Amino acid sequence: MRKIEASELIINPDGSVFHLHLKPEEIANNIILVGDPGRVDVVSSYFDSIELKRSNREFVSCTGTFNGKRITVVATGIGTDNIDIVVNELDALVNIDFDTRTVKEELTSLNFVRIGTSGSLQKDLPVDTWLLSEKAIGFDGLLNFYANRDKVCDLNFESDFKESLEWNPQLTAPYVVNASSTLLKKLEGDKVVNGVTISAPGFYGPQGRVLRLDLADAEINDKINAFRHKDYRVTNYEMECSAIYGLSALLGHNCATVCAIIANRLAGTASKDYKPVIKDLIVYVLTNLTK
Repeated sequence: MRKIEASELIINPDGSVFHLHLKPEEIANNIILVGDPGRVDVVSSYFDSIELKRSNREFVSCTGTFNGKRITVVATGIGTDNIDIVVNELDALVNIDFDTRTVKEELTSLNFVRIGTSGSLQKDLPVDTWLLSEKAIGFDGLLNFYANRDKVCDLNFESDFKESLEWNPQLTAPYVVNASSTLLKKLEGDKVVNGVTISAPGFYGPQGRVLRLDLADAEINDKINAFRHKDYRVTNYEMECSAIYGLSALLGHNCATVCAIIANRLAGTASKDYKPVIKDLIVYVLTNLTK
């Protein structure tokens, strides 16, 4: 059995994993992921009890109980590069023996639910909607660095998408991964709209915004809006979902993302106050995840 070198899995002197500063016994199997470190306090304010709080850089964590069940919330910061750190380190906490530095024979499957904000790419998807991502399209390229990415990707969707958008070969190849069917069933409901989410590697150019720099493809959002694959259409942009789905699929974890739509890119509208919408969404996710 391969021993994982100290340079590959860095463990802090106190026995915690390098970036998250968490120890194996300090996380629950149900984990809420949020981008904003300040949102950890909002989520944990609904906990029945709080066991611990931990922070390092943008990675803020809290473990406690909700409805009598143990749950952890972790702030990832912005971007799929941070998701690469968070998901790999959370997986290491449950599936690698830190004493022997070997992968455990019996693996643990975690439940990841991202709660975030997003921008709609369809005019009929209004602001303040809750959007549950059935599929994620990664513009970031992260999953392409890992072996066996084709085994967890929807290759037909990828092919149709690249052909329809006349994909620029100078860009990273997009990948498409499904959410966990188990978590989709838990989170679907009358208040939730299902959709397909693009995770972009930036907020401006990669999402079709123009300030002082022109875009390589000025029509990319129009093409995305018009794209159809079977009964699917692309509904929204955000910046983390694809990496959560891809890494979770490869590592054997369950994952889903629910975002509050705070802007409609085609209609040019924005939420007047999305914070109450997020708070209601947090309670909805916590309640359904712990049933």
